[in-house]
Amino acid sequence: MRRRKFLGLLSGAIAWPIGASGQRGIPAVAYLSVGSPDTMATRTAGFRKGLQETGFIEGRTVTVEYHWFNGQYDGLTSVLQDLNKRKLAAIAIPGSTPISLAAKKLVADIPIVFGVAENPVSLGLVSSLARPTGNATGTNFFAIEIDTKRLGLMHELVPAAKKVAVLLNPANPRYSEATRRAISAAAPSLGIEVSFFEASTSEEIETAFPAMADMNAGALFVATEAFFSSRGSQLSQLALAYRLPACSSNRELARAGLLMTYGASFEEIGRQIGFYVGRIIKGEKPADLPVVQSEKLDLIINGKTAAALGLSVPPMILARADEVIY
Repeated sequence: MRRRKFLGLLSGAIAWPIGASGQRGIPAVAYLSVGSPDTMATRTAGFRKGLQETGFIEGRTVTVEYHWFNGQYDGLTSVLQDLNKRKLAAIAIPGSTPISLAAKKLVADIPIVFGVAENPVSLGLVSSLARPTGNATGTNFFAIEIDTKRLGLMHELVPAAKKVAVLLNPANPRYSEATRRAISAAAPSLGIEVSFFEASTSEEIETAFPAMADMNAGALFVATEAFFSSRGSQLSQLALAYRLPACSSNRELARAGLLMTYGASFEEIGRQIGFYVGRIIKGEKPADLPVVQSEKLDLIINGKTAAALGLSVPPMILARADEVIY
């Protein structure tokens, strides 16, 4: 166990094993998250709930070894190669396309339960949604597909913002290019001018905000990306300092202080992944478990941030909100 923890730290991921993964008779699961324990708390709680629904209690009837990548993919290959050598019951990946694709490529014999924002058939993770075949299944939560809808909601919330800054992570080109295309296509019909900014480190996030101010941005659209989810506090503080109403897809960023989030329930995504992991431990095969597509999308408004920015949230937006944070 000590060796595995060292490997995780050396590779850039933090491995927090719970229990003894080699303990006889107790199945072991690896949990790979691109975020940190704090930023991914909601989906991790959902994962544990899903395990419990199938009769598994972490630390008693199943052990979970956590690997936190903190918004960076460095060392991912080393971690997966190490996991591939071991007799794990499953690998759980609660919301990362890059990690899911790498696991599918490098891990052939261990069941993989993923959460991805794009169609997993198009990604090559499964052959079909109904019958995945192979060693992978999971959930699709449509984060990229709803970029246009989220931009429209932001426009309703801040109609005076005619120039919108869009923050992308160039380290995740698949997401970045999909977001760039969707926003560029949707902006003209809303009467919005968009400018794109890139950041893949905390320092680059700091540098991006003065540049947004220089172009007189009236709002900020944060692309769906786990690195940005891991920088919620930094993003919310900078957005408030620069008086920028900001939106994202991850509700944890609204709780961190962004004005609005719109996207799938990450707690439910985590629960579904935990539920499938439990079923696999009991003997079901990933190939026989259909990919689940998220149906519920949550609109979260941070009322405290709106007040701090001097914004009045339209009654129609408040009526549609699933949660208003005060």
